[in-house]
Amino acid sequence: MKDLALREKNIVLIGFMGVGKTTIGKEVAKRLYRDFLDIDEVIEKEYGMPTRQIFENFGEKEFRQKEKDTIVDLCHNQRLKVISVGGGAFLQEEIKEACLSKCIVFFLDLSWDAWQDRISSIIDSRPVLQGKNREDMRHLFDQRQPIYKDHHYKVTTDNLNVNEVADFIVDRLKTAWNKVDPNPEQQ
Repeated sequence: MKDLALREKNIVLIGFMGVGKTTIGKEVAKRLYRDFLDIDEVIEKEYGMPTRQIFENFGEKEFRQKEKDTIVDLCHNQRLKVISVGGGAFLQEEIKEACLSKCIVFFLDLSWDAWQDRISSIIDSRPVLQGKNREDMRHLFDQRQPIYKDHHYKVTTDNLNVNEVADFIVDRLKTAWNKVDPNPEQQ
């Protein structure tokens, strides 16, 4: 199978939980006239329960397997999507490899100081934060940062609103698309 044209590739958003991947992804999808998929929501729909309950009932191992299967399948078999992956998805090498080779990956970076301000609004929906104090959360935050080092673009989201981040992503994509294939309609 030949490689997809750059403008047909899925766009994948990675970053720590609570960085805004879903909110920003929906905005980017709207601007690019693409479907948006939040992998956690896809899995929740399949199981008929929230992620937290999936973790409780089936364990993190089963959730991570389903996450891997879902993301790898999307990367290889679908196109023209904007996809938000969970904060821990890139811990799995197969996910990272599929996303980087088949999609355009944006790392949404957020500092610890800015992230701390979001804890109260995200803690109930994040199973991996349950029972952790602020020190444990900081350790997890720091521990996860290296998994995001592999990406195509990085957006530092501190002090930016959703529209500014979406503008940055769309501008970068359109610039890249125009460099690679300036007039796709004329083919």
